[in-house]
Amino acid sequence: MHTDTTAGQLLGTLWQFAGQAPDALEQLSFSHLARQLSSQFPVGALASAVIGAQALAAAEFWRLRGGSRQTVAVDQRHALSIFRSERYLLINGKPPADPWSPIAGYYQAGDGRWIQLHTNFPHHRDGVLRVLQCADNRAAVAAAIAGWQATELDARLAQEGMCAALIRSPDEWLTHPQATAIAGLPLFEIERIADSGPEMPRPGQRPLSGVRVLDLSRVIAAPVAGRTLAQHGAEVLAIGAAHLPNIPTLVIDNGRGKRAAQLDLRSEAGRQRLRQLIRGADVFLHAYRPGALAAHGFSSDALQALRPGLVEVRLSAYGHAGPWAERRGFDSLVQSATGIAWEEGKAAGSAQPGKLPCQALDHATGYLAAFCAMIGLRRRATEGGGWRVQVSLAQTGRWLQSMPRLADGLQHADLSPAEVDPWRQTIMSSYGELSAIAPAEQMSATPPHFDLPPSALDAYEASWQQDR
Repeated sequence: MHTDTTAGQLLGTLWQFAGQAPDALEQLSFSHLARQLSSQFPVGALASAVIGAQALAAAEFWRLRGGSRQTVAVDQRHALSIFRSERYLLINGKPPADPWSPIAGYYQAGDGRWIQLHTNFPHHRDGVLRVLQCADNRAAVAAAIAGWQATELDARLAQEGMCAALIRSPDEWLTHPQATAIAGLPLFEIERIADSGPEMPRPGQRPLSGVRVLDLSRVIAAPVAGRTLAQHGAEVLAIGAAHLPNIPTLVIDNGRGKRAAQLDLRSEAGRQRLRQLIRGADVFLHAYRPGALAAHGFSSDALQALRPGLVEVRLSAYGHAGPWAERRGFDSLVQSATGIAWEEGKAAGSAQPGKLPCQALDHATGYLAAFCAMIGLRRRATEGGGWRVQVSLAQTGRWLQSMPRLADGLQHADLSPAEVDPWRQTIMSSYGELSAIAPAEQMSATPPHFDLPPSALDAYEASWQQDR
């Protein structure tokens, strides 16, 4: 492994912090580390490290189950392509409709400060327009925002449960109570929260054969975690609800390898069915805001009572502690709130905020969640116990911000279609012929792959494939 590179150092940090044996790092190699996407932040090293970490965790879990030792290789350019895999999805040879709302993006308020709106879900768009009392077009929204002070609009939209973020400088963010709250948290937590006996999955052909994952998530970060567990052989059942909005491009790209079903947790019948599924699960992955699932009767304690030995994986936007623990958020909003967008704009010499060249916080946090889930499964197999993993976009962002900036970062060339083509795989699905980016890691004994195409959100019954 390239221990003298940024990617190697980041991987070593992850591996050591998770308490894993350092000799396993010798199995992993990186390539094309000098090439990344246009950013002063080392997003290439970040992508290589988190993808390498979860692949190595899968390889080591396979070895724990009696499999052979194997090598793992990560090409950084391939890693970067899957870090924005949603951009490369083709359906019957054509890109899907742009999922971004026409009024989403950056606006300058009356005090000269910038604010970002995230309006990709219809109810978020409608709520923002209600607060602004304007028409649904960029000119009207810009004129309305020009009549506000940015901090006041940010607070009002948050109060209404809408999705927006004031553009803060890094120094301004560091003085914010939420930054203070997560400054005391590690990058990720893997915590034993209940006692139960050790559990080793029955022998199988792949690292996660026989592992059952309930995936209650939408958009990018947590769905990427579920997709990653699926590519190593886990049975992943994605549970959604008909009344919750989704973004078709992301449903398709992040639904590979999963079966999808719907339950309404507002009904007792839906909650009872979920309880039955939890009793048969190994991993419970969710990205509900802290407290939301507990309000339906699915707190960490309740989950462990239903299924002793469960590995619960909780993913949030701004962290599980602090005044913003329950605040709605997306990758780009976290970039705006924490100073990343401010810094990228300044580096580019722009009067406007900038952004990372991919949803790096989403993808990195998704791979970290999958990595931690596999470490939790490993610890359950060797020590027993029920485990809880906690990760957030803001904690991943803080980690990225702690890394050295790249002096020539903005000079890097984008990925060309010709460069991306070899990493594509074609899948026939109910949506048509799909072309999507294959998993980035090469594993010599258990190559990652998807057994199932993505399905419609109500395509399957909410049940496990077979009894154990």
